[in-house]
Amino acid sequence: MEAIVYSTKGKEARKVDLNEKIWGLTWNADLVHQVVTSMRANARTGTAAAKTRSEVSGGGKKPWAQKGTGRARHGSSRSPIWRHGGVTHGPLGEKDYSKKINKKVRAKALYTVLSEKLRKGEIMFVDDIAMKDYKTREAKAILSNLSEVKGFEKLLTKKRNAAYFAMAEKSEVAAKSFGNFGNIDFDDVKNMNPIDLLNHKYLVIVSPEASVGFIEGKIAVK
Repeated sequence: MEAIVYSTKGKEARKVDLNEKIWGLTWNADLVHQVVTSMRANARTGTAAAKTRSEVSGGGKKPWAQKGTGRARHGSSRSPIWRHGGVTHGPLGEKDYSKKINKKVRAKALYTVLSEKLRKGEIMFVDDIAMKDYKTREAKAILSNLSEVKGFEKLLTKKRNAAYFAMAEKSEVAAKSFGNFGNIDFDDVKNMNPIDLLNHKYLVIVSPEASVGFIEGKIAVK
């Protein structure tokens, strides 16, 4: 299968070949859900913690005499039944939320999301974005040109998570030039994952031959 490659002027430049076994997969909601929930769980840190009675301050002295006061017996103000006392069976900051994700399963989920976005016409292949200077004006002109392509009209107007630009090679100039747009995320194609793709309306793959080669090389396709 083939896809059109556009120039930064928004014009058709050429076509790129895509492996149908990767870019033509049927939607698998269960697989994608499994990988996405696992990735989000892996991003969690078990930092919630409460102090036990041995960790709270105070309580070194017996509050009052054992007998004769008419009040209940207490040995320490650090007791869990006291205000500002320790917490019984509270979180200790040691909980591990991580889940194992098989490498091939993760890659298959990425391919599934890519196939679905390609099927919906939400992936654009763009020739190399070569920027010599940090120019937001030039970046805006590129976005304006690309938004003229049919189906990508919201590329410039969507307020949040409009597009994820995947670069074959890291470009600090391009990343910073596009960094002033709050609805655009710019990253290397090697960092692309299902969550990033699902969180954005469009995916713009820059330098498609190199980028596609890297994507298709994640797992062996039989």
